[in-house]
Amino acid sequence: MTTVVDSKAVTAPAVAAFGVSKRFPGVIANDDVHFDVRVGEVHALLGENGAGKTTLSNILTGLYRPDSGHLELSGRRVSFESPRDAIDAGIGMVHQHFRLIPTFTVAENIALGAARDGERVLLNMASVESRIVELGEQFELSVDPRARIWQLSVGEQQRVEILKVLYRDARILIMDEPTAVLTPLEADALSQTLTSLTRQGRSVIFISHKLGEVISIADRITVLRQGRSIETIDAVGATRESLAAVMVGREVERVQRRGVGALPGAPIVLSVNDLGAEGDRGLPALRSVSIDVRGGEIVAVAGVAGNGQRELVEVLAGLRPRTSGRIEVDGETMDRADARHPIRMGVAYVPQDRLGTGLAPDLSIAENLVLKRYRRPPVARPPFLRSSVIDAEAASLMEQFDVRAPSSQTPTRRLSGGNVQKVLLAREMSGRPKVLVVSTPTQGLDIGAVATVHQLLLDAAAEGVGVLLVSEDLDEVLALADRVVVMYEGSVTGIVDAADATVASIGVLMGGGTAEDVA
Repeated sequence: MTTVVDSKAVTAPAVAAFGVSKRFPGVIANDDVHFDVRVGEVHALLGENGAGKTTLSNILTGLYRPDSGHLELSGRRVSFESPRDAIDAGIGMVHQHFRLIPTFTVAENIALGAARDGERVLLNMASVESRIVELGEQFELSVDPRARIWQLSVGEQQRVEILKVLYRDARILIMDEPTAVLTPLEADALSQTLTSLTRQGRSVIFISHKLGEVISIADRITVLRQGRSIETIDAVGATRESLAAVMVGREVERVQRRGVGALPGAPIVLSVNDLGAEGDRGLPALRSVSIDVRGGEIVAVAGVAGNGQRELVEVLAGLRPRTSGRIEVDGETMDRADARHPIRMGVAYVPQDRLGTGLAPDLSIAENLVLKRYRRPPVARPPFLRSSVIDAEAASLMEQFDVRAPSSQTPTRRLSGGNVQKVLLAREMSGRPKVLVVSTPTQGLDIGAVATVHQLLLDAAAEGVGVLLVSEDLDEVLALADRVVVMYEGSVTGIVDAADATVASIGVLMGGGTAEDVA
């Protein structure tokens, strides 16, 4: 039987933070934060990168202890010595990056670690499976308890993560960017799940960068800025623009191109025909993929992560061999799987893994900016580098691309995510490319950094560069793209004009549907 809880009838919040502060060497992560979540409520937590959301979540889940201030659960003051204390108190966290063992079954993953420290328990797996089925029916989270994780879709794996905390009887769920890897249909299903949870007395702390999603899902929204709690807002009546302004302390203009298209008569600068490639396990990852990009055009590749997008951009960047097909850049055939070859042909590449693949984190900003040109004049006078030229070019690019750092000699690893991305874009775009291949350029960035990156991509297209944008954010895709290529299981399921596309129609294609299904 479903019990509907009237949150207004409950006087004490489910969880509250009073004057919570947390300091690290040289950084105040949380500064006198006040925050409360009612019983039966979805409460969103918003803020730029570095605003203190993660630190507050770690305090609520027992990973950190506050330097000052305190927490209360249902009006009772609490102090957590460890994550186990928070779990026992009924707080659970669903992380953005799933913490599941692929070869284990659903039941094995959920039961893992459920016993208390020091207990030796021989689990009755039949009982565990029965409880999982019961919870799935209760909260509309049905999943086969005997299925192995690798057999499940991304949406089903997220259900397992939620069931893990419900199995431990969590009354307060913290969800970190829960829709980042979901299709629109899966995101809608998650919204229904949250409604089911709150109706049965659970409370949800919802962390997301997607402002439209926050407005539609949350009851109230608390905004953090520079470690402080700035304002708590009712979701009813809030707008993207008003939330963005509170987050960054100023008005933020949304960048939108949608359906501008290449210039009339613009040549095809990137032509991909019947491309095939294998994934890391030797299985087919790309199946007869064909895409054309004209100069000045932004073509977006949409799809749930793991459907061939990573392999596609790696082939184009010369980092992965192709098994079949043909690639041409401005009419010239790309005939070698060699990372230097695409660079010489005019292909610039901004990978998803900024510090792992795109940049050398321990090198300075200046050194990273010349990584693709250090063999050639004027940067080099072989066999010597010209430090004065490197420093002057770095200073110029930092000003042009608004890279904020103490100096060009600052190690790149010390920069914020937005500034790291701007360094990467500065290096790639300053080489006057014909084609710019960009993978998930705004993932994890705050609203201000997102607007800057979007404008840089639009500037590149305005200069005649063909942009191939890989993104899982459909709002971003529809805002920037002229055409949208949708991929599913390594194949193209549809190519649509962005001006005619909707989140729903693209979502059908992302889930394996066809153009007939959309119609």
